[in-house]
Amino acid sequence: MLASLSSSLRLGGAVAALFAAGFALSGCAGMSETIAPAFADPAKYELYDCKQLEGERKALATRTADLQRLMDKAETGTGGAVVSELAYRNDYVAVRGSAQLADDAWRRNKCRETPPDAVPSTAAPQRPNIKPAPKR
Repeated sequence: MLASLSSSLRLGGAVAALFAAGFALSGCAGMSETIAPAFADPAKYELYDCKQLEGERKALATRTADLQRLMDKAETGTGGAVVSELAYRNDYVAVRGSAQLADDAWRRNKCRETPPDAVPSTAAPQRPNIKPAPKR
C-alpha cells in the first residue's frame, strides 16, 4: 500500500511538473514578440530611405513567411516541435526583430507604399528612333 501511494505521488508530481512547464512555455510565444528586436541591430535602418526600406520590408516579410512554413512543416514529423525550435526559431526571431525595426524606421520616415502602377515595367527597352543622316 505504501509503495502504491509513493508511485501515485511521483506520478502526480510528474503531471504537475508537465503542467508547470507547459504554462511556462506558453508565455514564450508572446515573449518572442518583445524579445525579437534584441536579436537585431537597432541602428541598421537609421540611414535607409523609403525606397530601401520598402524593399527590405518585403524581403523580411518573405523570409518570415518562409521560416514559418519550414517550422510548420517540421512540426508535422516525429519530434517536429523540437526540430522546429532547434533549426528555425532563432532565425525566425532574428528576422521578426529586423522586420519590427524596419517597420519602426518606416513609420518614423513617414514612408508610403509605392503604387503597383508606378513600378517600372520589366519589358525590353525599345530601340531609339534615330533618323538617318541626309544624303549630300
